[in-house]
Amino acid sequence: GVGKSTGNFEEATTADFASDVVAAIDFLKTQSIINPKQIGLIGHSEGGLIAPSVAASCPEVAWIVLMAGPGVNGAEVLLSQGQLIIAASGGDAKTLRTQRILQEVAFEQVKKLEPGADVSTYVESCTDKVLSAIEKLGDTPGGDELVGFKKTIAEATQSALSAFNTPWMRYFLTYEPGPALEKTKCPVLAINGAKDLQVDPKLNLAKVEAALKAGGNQDFQIQELEGLNHLFQNCETGSPSEYALIEETLSPRFLGAVWSWLEKRVKN
Repeated sequence: GVGKSTGNFEEATTADFASDVVAAIDFLKTQSIINPKQIGLIGHSEGGLIAPSVAASCPEVAWIVLMAGPGVNGAEVLLSQGQLIIAASGGDAKTLRTQRILQEVAFEQVKKLEPGADVSTYVESCTDKVLSAIEKLGDTPGGDELVGFKKTIAEATQSALSAFNTPWMRYFLTYEPGPALEKTKCPVLAINGAKDLQVDPKLNLAKVEAALKAGGNQDFQIQELEGLNHLFQNCETGSPSEYALIEETLSPRFLGAVWSWLEKRVKN
């Protein structure tokens, strides 16, 4: 769907992007200046899902670097992400609970929908579920605030359902990266910033490591770099709101870590 290529990006999923990578590898293998035994992949965020997916099915992939690659399914990534970003923005406990409830209800509903279904049909029932759960926790405001609160929850629920009911998101929510990681036998560097709020290193790196060990991978390194965010910039809080305000593109510490790992594997 880009330039003169065919395809519909709006209907594409991570699996489609993985097949694009396979096509790129097939092309590189035909080039005389390329060593077909030294083709590697570096994938950031979603690319960290794609690289193991490709490496698991293409034994010719020589190595992969996972930059903030998820080790859990998309639903878990987004639930964690929502909590961490709100907390970094100063959100209180009630806001955190409300956010999690809303996401969980929306995820469960979207998983049951047929592709392309009209989500407006489900907004009212999902809103009721969210409000009921909030009420049980004693977080519902009283008096004049209640009407506005219910309206806000209804709008947030509709927005969440619409955002999650896309081909890409539906695939992402349920895709488990573990099986592909277990099948990945090439060298792997899995690297995250310690202040990454989008793909929490505490949640994801351990899962990546466990899957690689379970699959018997003999050459992998797990690395967490202090002070860096999801984009591998030096940062204050790690919040996405900081990204555009930071002049640095990629931290030299990150570049050095990747290069020192790669040099041992590609110098010959």
